[in-house]
Amino acid sequence: RSPRLLHCPPPPPMLRVSPLTRRVTVPHHRLFRATPNATSLVAAFSEFGLGRVSSKRVHFATPRFLRGSALCASASSTPKQSSVTTASVKSTATATQSTDTMTPATAKLTALREAMKRASVDAFVVPSQDPHFSEYVPLCFERRAWLSGFTGSAGCAVVTADQALLWTDGRYFLQAGTELSPDWTLMKGGQPNVLEPKQWLAEHLKKGQAVGVDASVHSLTEAKSFRELFAKHGIGMKCLSTNPVDQAWGAGRPNFPTAPLREHPAGWAGKTVASKITDCRAALLEKKADALIVSPLDEVAWLFNVRGGDLSFNPVALGYGIVTQDACTLYVDEAKVGDPLRASLLLSGVTVAAYESCVSDIKTLAASGGTLWVDPEKVSCALVTAAEEAAAEAQAQEQPKKKAKGTEMKKTILEGVSPIPLAKGIKNQAELDGMMEAHLRDGVAMASFWCWLDEQVAAGVTHDEYEIGEVVRQFRQKQTGFSEESFATIAGEGPHGAIIHYRATKESARTVGSDSLLLCDSGGQYECGTTDTTRTHHTGIPTAFQKQAYTRVLLGHIALASARFPTDTSGFVLDVFARSHLWQNGLDYRHGTGHGVGAALNVHEGPHSISPRFGNQTPLQPGMVVSNEPGYYEDGGFGIRIENLMVVRKAATEHTFGDKQYLEFYPLTHIPIQKKLIDWELMAAKDVEWLNAYHVAVWEKVSPRVEDKNVLAWLKTATKPVGVEKITVVVE
Repeated sequence: RSPRLLHCPPPPPMLRVSPLTRRVTVPHHRLFRATPNATSLVAAFSEFGLGRVSSKRVHFATPRFLRGSALCASASSTPKQSSVTTASVKSTATATQSTDTMTPATAKLTALREAMKRASVDAFVVPSQDPHFSEYVPLCFERRAWLSGFTGSAGCAVVTADQALLWTDGRYFLQAGTELSPDWTLMKGGQPNVLEPKQWLAEHLKKGQAVGVDASVHSLTEAKSFRELFAKHGIGMKCLSTNPVDQAWGAGRPNFPTAPLREHPAGWAGKTVASKITDCRAALLEKKADALIVSPLDEVAWLFNVRGGDLSFNPVALGYGIVTQDACTLYVDEAKVGDPLRASLLLSGVTVAAYESCVSDIKTLAASGGTLWVDPEKVSCALVTAAEEAAAEAQAQEQPKKKAKGTEMKKTILEGVSPIPLAKGIKNQAELDGMMEAHLRDGVAMASFWCWLDEQVAAGVTHDEYEIGEVVRQFRQKQTGFSEESFATIAGEGPHGAIIHYRATKESARTVGSDSLLLCDSGGQYECGTTDTTRTHHTGIPTAFQKQAYTRVLLGHIALASARFPTDTSGFVLDVFARSHLWQNGLDYRHGTGHGVGAALNVHEGPHSISPRFGNQTPLQPGMVVSNEPGYYEDGGFGIRIENLMVVRKAATEHTFGDKQYLEFYPLTHIPIQKKLIDWELMAAKDVEWLNAYHVAVWEKVSPRVEDKNVLAWLKTATKPVGVEKITVVVE
């Protein structure tokens, strides 16, 4: 009860607050937690609602508009209305009177289906994407999460008149099964006999029916595949000017974020904006294109050496970029750009323009006969359609003149992979230095955390998973240059560890005690780099099977970390190194082994990866950062994962067969690997030697930075080498 809230109304009964998720939860609904700029109602809720409540009924004093309706306030922007008035409450209450008996999930689907009827579509596809196809999206674009209740980062919803289906991948099967209401059917993507969303629609809709899409959140490639498949089945695809989910969401939909842009320090960027633009222009000439359209937010941030705060965990801002031979423009909310940054960009030849003006400038370029280079996987169908329509209109007027002169019409859209992802994926030396610095700071933070946990267990003090996540963040906050987590900490005890992307809440959190197996996957954003690490830690005595599974995961981790391979090797070729020891015992895991990581950017980036999916043919190259994270997950039992980030570098091999250069990895992550969980009988001498060498490096690089004596003692024990007896082989 802070003094400044004495005149606020009392909080609604049975209010719950989850600070980690930044959501305020009331029975039957969620409110996004507000910042000082959001509505006073949500601000009051956030300050007052600190308890946990078990009741599931709505108290008579709870405003009616909170039941079966969407009331959300932006976490980072000015609300659509300055306050919630009595009139607006009454109006909403009247509008939702008929849905009082519905569950929130049913009410949302009902509202969506009504909007679909008005749009004359029989089905609507709700992907996870925003217009830039980000992994984490601003609150205003969390349509799929709002509609379905499933909060995982990957998924696609399809709603028809009588069905609601949610597709996701193996990382989220358990989570989705828990979060989805009975109104929804979980479609386990990638499993036998489970159709993809577009194939399901093609086989379940009738000839003549129409599928609605919001073209701004479907890539050009995806939209083309939809249209082609539906046409074969006599089904139409209708691009809607207004997203029906937004209509169902109503006034509660959060506004666009307004976090300011900041310049990324030149010392950590390693390359100037002007130099990057020059490279793009050279690529344009080679591609014979007039303009490069830059849509993904991390590519925009990298190109212009800026960072933002519009998305949780990823330091990016909503924006586009267009590069031509004589101009370069950053399209962003201009209120986010301070005068010093604007001046710096101008010196590099960059003009700042309003976010909304990107579409009109694209149409102007297309209408003038320009050829636009777009990445079909990363640009929206809406942008391309706007360009093509503008070009078609201009060509219709110019056609007679050009026919008379015998001039050939230029192609408007040139599809191809953008040159930026590869350039961004191959880190320069300054970026690699920054990444190493970030990981050494992270090593101190995580050594401090694991030391703290062991001390708490020894003292008989227990904590739940939610508290663990908060403590991990607090230790990182003590490090210089830390800005935010690179993703929400995954702290899973026992069976929760088997939920690959589990996220604890106060209500769901299990206790971590004296005999717990804890999987902790976490990371940080620093001004110099981005971290992502997982360790699995037992606080008591592990079972024989836990040790066996852990050791096989560790052996796979070591095998991949030790691999040497020729240039032009794609990541899918190496995936077997991480899985082979698990396969020997009939075990496996349902996720990729490695992903790229940005330099003070997105924790997940391409174009490379290590995965059993052979679709990604991008070869690994020196300077690329990739994760090494094999695991094992026993449903209902426990989860194990060991993750380091690694850098690809040239290997000094004795031979160079075929005149090829060979490559290897070296670790960025410097955090001890728990030895208690190892079944030493499964470890070969070379594996123990690798572990010892790794721990020596951890001690040498991290210990000089540790100031706490208890942490230093813990780190010394955790990195103590294990003795290896040499085996002599005698050949008779």
